[in-house]
Amino acid sequence: MIIGCPKEIKVHEYRVGLTPSSASELIRNGHEVIIETNAGVGIGISDADYEAVSCSIIQTAEGVFEKAEMIVKVKEPQLNECAMLKPHHLLFTYLHLAADKPQTEALMASGCTAIAYETVTADDGSLPLLAPMSEVAGRMSIQAGAHALQKASGGRGILLGGVPGVAPAKVVVIGGGVSGMNAAEIAVGLGADVTVFDRDIDQMRYLDQRFRGSVKTVYSTAHALEEAVLDADLVVGAVLVAGAAAPKLVSAEIARKMKTGAVLVDISIDQAAALKIQKQQHIVIRHSLLMMRFIIVWQICRVRLRIHQHTRSTMQLFHLRFNWQIKDGKKHAKMMLILQTASTLKLVT
Repeated sequence: MIIGCPKEIKVHEYRVGLTPSSASELIRNGHEVIIETNAGVGIGISDADYEAVSCSIIQTAEGVFEKAEMIVKVKEPQLNECAMLKPHHLLFTYLHLAADKPQTEALMASGCTAIAYETVTADDGSLPLLAPMSEVAGRMSIQAGAHALQKASGGRGILLGGVPGVAPAKVVVIGGGVSGMNAAEIAVGLGADVTVFDRDIDQMRYLDQRFRGSVKTVYSTAHALEEAVLDADLVVGAVLVAGAAAPKLVSAEIARKMKTGAVLVDISIDQAAALKIQKQQHIVIRHSLLMMRFIIVWQICRVRLRIHQHTRSTMQLFHLRFNWQIKDGKKHAKMMLILQTASTLKLVT
């Protein structure tokens, strides 16, 4: 089989679908591997590194798609990449289709066979290809949240672990799976007061044993979750429904009531999770919004932002499958928006 690996073109995606070592294994098993030039530069891998293990370097993405039978990527294909897919192609990458209708339709139109990393399931029901990303995202969520809580970042100006004589920050983690467990692990390590919400009793028992009582576990109900979120300094959304959009568990009304300077972080953005905002609805957001590959951070304050009247009826916070447009018409190209004053925002589909 001819296996092709194009360079990732999604904004701020630096990874590569195949490293030289993985390509070498495929070649040893009789396959031909072709790599788009500079595909690995984002992680310090040169074309020469690939050539050293007998990969062929192709100058364009079009050349890779034209020659390859199997396409190995990291992130979901962008629409221009979907246009290069043909019925004979086997695509292997993260897809997250639940929250991306245009990509779903483009893949269907291409006729290719697409396998999503995040839905590959082991015999025991686990998701072995999604788990490593969940571990990274869970740990990063606390880093991002701790930074956003600093006063210089517009937060409450508190340390997660507190200091002698001062109580630690209250951290609420919604979801006790792989990402939530890793978020809790870092938060506990920093000395925070951590509560994990879940509905899987066995998983909560496991968390209680793993953390030896240093993490509180609570069965998730709407009332219990609302009380905890309103009292929290940092809320981490870590809910996953495999292959489907995650449920919206924190409403705009709840977010509006949170402490000034509190932080919401969601690591389920690829599955469209956590906060639901309706058309023409006022939301309470702090002056800065930080968006990262697997993490989106909202800081709460008394500044009110009105969603543009033409905004799609449901906007899903914690999901990067959209672009923001400030009222002067300029798009933000790097998926990061800093709001210094109240602005009219329009969701661009």
